[in-house]
Amino acid sequence: MNPNIFTAFTAAGTLVKTALFAGILMTVAPTVVLGQSSEKKGTTPYVTHFVFRPLTSIDIAELGKATTLEAVGTTQNMKGEKMLDKMSAQCVALNVASGDKKYIDGACVLADSDGDKIFSTFDTRDLDKSQPKMDCGTHIITGGTGKYKGITGSEPFTCINMPALAGPGGYFAMDIPHNTAWEIK
Repeated sequence: MNPNIFTAFTAAGTLVKTALFAGILMTVAPTVVLGQSSEKKGTTPYVTHFVFRPLTSIDIAELGKATTLEAVGTTQNMKGEKMLDKMSAQCVALNVASGDKKYIDGACVLADSDGDKIFSTFDTRDLDKSQPKMDCGTHIITGGTGKYKGITGSEPFTCINMPALAGPGGYFAMDIPHNTAWEIK
């Protein structure tokens, strides 16, 4: 056999194998490299570890008190999955206590390491009776950016008070477990 033909045949075989490998890699790599799930719907339990900072307050003795709060923290997925894990959280809330009325309403944004965000509102008067352990309120996911574009969902939550923080300013900490049912459309 002519050595030039043998070399050309071997090179062509190597080229075909390389092209096949590249095609397979291009199909699989985006999911592996980006670590993204192709899931568009799920239930995710996670905890946000929050520190709350009072911003301003109206306090009228015997009538009521209203305080605006900022909360910042990080999330932890309780199943060890990527969804809603290691995200930064920032919320703004209004805490009202007047007579029989005691509630906190607000809004939050979660951001992942890519800068993609999930926005939600919450109300401590809105309780999911089907989840009695989630007895502190409910977040309603209203949308997101990037990989979370089109996300909606409901997040019943509970509130776990943490030990008092040292120092002045009225800061306090809470762990807030959520049980989130979400969908990206």
